[in-house]
Amino acid sequence: MAPPDSESLLERAYSDAVERVDDTDETRARILDAAYDQFCRMGIRRSTMEDVARHAKVSRITVYRRFATKDVLVEHVVRREFRRYFDQFLIDIEQADTAADRVILGFVSSLRAIRNNPLIGGLIAAEPDLLVPSMTSDGGRTLATVRQFVAGQLRREQHAGNVSGDLDTDLVAELMVRVSASFLAIPSLIIDLDDDDQLAAVARQFLVPMLRPTGSPG
Repeated sequence: MAPPDSESLLERAYSDAVERVDDTDETRARILDAAYDQFCRMGIRRSTMEDVARHAKVSRITVYRRFATKDVLVEHVVRREFRRYFDQFLIDIEQADTAADRVILGFVSSLRAIRNNPLIGGLIAAEPDLLVPSMTSDGGRTLATVRQFVAGQLRREQHAGNVSGDLDTDLVAELMVRVSASFLAIPSLIIDLDDDDQLAAVARQFLVPMLRPTGSPG
């Protein structure tokens, strides 16, 4: 959905979240809201710019002035949803008391938030060829963006003295993100992704031990 030499969709969403970017253009925000509703109801392929304009109660020219093509509009809608995901993730993990609890809660809430999002989850389930390739065929930039986000959280835990200073935060974040991404991209026949307790048990057994540096006692 974006040119090969541009930032990945998630890179821009992550930057927006960090910089607290928001939509100040009311008409633009209304178009994005209308597009989100339209894409959730009808899917992206079956939706046109005219449909979005009609739903937003603006002219087609108004839509094209703010979003030159349908691909650009789709990218901005999806990007906004991922930005909301990053924002919500930070709110969710504040409920946990320990670094281990934050890893568990972050894993569960991330899978739930993305799978249950009417647009993102719907795309992954119904139109995976529109979204999944942009997340997996960009030279690893999308995964790198989420890894950067998770590694940043792990470094905060280090600075607070909650995990060892010897922990390789980038490597641990990489492994955690790849585990999560695999569950999103490939359905599991063993783990019920709609069962928060089961997901929490998986995180407790396999992700939390990653917080201990290699060679440390279990």
